[in-house]
Amino acid sequence: MPRPPAYTIELMIEYIRGSIAALNPAAAVLETAGGVGYVLNISLLTFSALEGKTEGRLLVHEVIREDAYQLYGFAQERERELFRMLIGVSGVGASTALIVLSSLGPAELEGVIASGDAKRLKSVKGIGTKTAERIIVDLRDKIKSAGSTLIFQTGEQKATQSEAFDEAHAALVMLGFDRKAAEKVLTAIFKDEPAIKVEQAIKKALPRL
Repeated sequence: MPRPPAYTIELMIEYIRGSIAALNPAAAVLETAGGVGYVLNISLLTFSALEGKTEGRLLVHEVIREDAYQLYGFAQERERELFRMLIGVSGVGASTALIVLSSLGPAELEGVIASGDAKRLKSVKGIGTKTAERIIVDLRDKIKSAGSTLIFQTGEQKATQSEAFDEAHAALVMLGFDRKAAEKVLTAIFKDEPAIKVEQAIKKALPRL
């Protein structure tokens, strides 16, 4: 008997507000007043918006599958909109959409799509020629050429080099990259830039993996 297809349900949970119980560049845990902790997959943009804070509010996109129930959180509505546009393109899953947003950022992504820059899209891990072209064809008319008002803001770096390396490495592994490959790439990045911030290290590592 064939398995039923996975399906997506949107707007069941619009947002979650709570204390930040845990945070890394790939995920956040928000604990609500009722004592329930929600794990949300996030991008580097949202990580930067939450970094250094004790409380947060994330807009939510839910993905319900036969074998999983996942939440994706966004600090900005425009980023959630772009995420939903991306996963609506054939061949682009939720994890790939987060990697795209983490690699390019909303403003740059809008510019890449509006200008038809398939080469730049192909530099993102998991995006091949056909998928890049499909994203541009499917989304170009939906993207406002005026650009996005979102600004990528990085939080104050509190971690030491060792802590930053470990956090970046853990985030890449959570995103599905090979542990040894991520370690090799990050070692080279931190050797060249010992004071690099976690989110910047991840952004530089993504196209090399």
